[in-house]
Amino acid sequence: MPPPPAPLPISAPLVAVVGGGPAGLLAAQRLAEQGFRVRVFEQKATVGRKFLVAGHGGFNLTNGEGVGPMAAHYGAQAAFFGKLLAYFSPTDLRAWAANLGIATFVGSSGRVFPEAQHKPADLLRAWLRRLSELGVEIHVRHRWLGFSGETGLRFLDEKTGAEFTLTPTATVLALGGASWPQTGSDGHWTRLLADIGVACRPWQPANCGAEVAWSAYFKEKVGRAPLKNIALSCGGHTVRGEILLTDYGLEGTPVYALTPQVRAALAAGGPTPLLHLHLKPDLPPAELRARLAQRRPSTSLPHFLAEAFKFKHPVPTLLRELAGPTPLDLVEALTALPVPVAGLRPLAEAISSAGGVPFTEVDENLMLRRRPGTYLAGEMLDWEAPTGGYLLQGCFSTGAWVAKSVISQQVQQSGFDS
Repeated sequence: MPPPPAPLPISAPLVAVVGGGPAGLLAAQRLAEQGFRVRVFEQKATVGRKFLVAGHGGFNLTNGEGVGPMAAHYGAQAAFFGKLLAYFSPTDLRAWAANLGIATFVGSSGRVFPEAQHKPADLLRAWLRRLSELGVEIHVRHRWLGFSGETGLRFLDEKTGAEFTLTPTATVLALGGASWPQTGSDGHWTRLLADIGVACRPWQPANCGAEVAWSAYFKEKVGRAPLKNIALSCGGHTVRGEILLTDYGLEGTPVYALTPQVRAALAAGGPTPLLHLHLKPDLPPAELRARLAQRRPSTSLPHFLAEAFKFKHPVPTLLRELAGPTPLDLVEALTALPVPVAGLRPLAEAISSAGGVPFTEVDENLMLRRRPGTYLAGEMLDWEAPTGGYLLQGCFSTGAWVAKSVISQQVQQSGFDS
């Protein structure tokens, strides 16, 4: 058992961190390590709720890609995220986890996971112990009510019903986006920023399933079934991987990665936006055509597909659904099968969200232009990235960047020597 931390000097700058997710907690840790007094305020009964939920499907902490290739996954914000990732990289994130006693490894897909014996709760417990050792105060069931004056924050202590105002030296807002509202990421804070003139972009689902109006016959015959080793395309972008056919449409990593393109096509209106499915992306086109040329007229399509391509359930039913019982062009049906997308799944079901605070509202330090001394981190900002470790890495990197910014500001303004 480590000794209790020495009390921080009352003269040490006080930083309020609002939001107990990865971005906020990392900012809190790095600030406390530099001698700041840090108080974290979380509206739920515990911190790290979304962090734990994110680990239910396999705790993908980051990705083993280099900084340059990784930055490209952040879309319109790729250039800025290149700076963030260079400052706090996947290597830095793995070292941070190791320092908490959580070893990690790079999987065959490039994704980084904790070793098998470590669960998300193990990492969170070790992290909270470290924060306690650093003297970080965590206040749960505290709801942020808005700003007060030039630097004040108003809170409601939901345990006692008491309201109070805190006046920190600096504020880090890390309240998350609007997906998984049950974890506290409900996006309601946008109205509080609107009170000071910050116009947030509307929330939209990201990394979510696509809806397809399957026939009753298809739903009955297929239900839920995986399609492995496929390629999915939309708007000139192609992603390889595995998808899952569901009663409402499609889900899986390629679908999630193409959400921005599908969302843009839906917003543009016009013809129903299409995904295109390549069922044999590893097979050279010439070989595919050669196999198709061997089909005998008497051979049924399902039997031929099973014989020539090892296609089994649910491929014949999928082809029947989307290309008809007797497709006129089997090459197109197998390599660019059009999937009519009717919409995206609701925001509450999405893994992440697009929208929030535009980057034009913050400066290079991620400080609000309209409220000096208030910084934003994590999914409050309008960025998105696919699953595969990019989301968590992005949150951690923004948290580290904001901590650096707060430290630099305090050194410049008051000469505080950490």
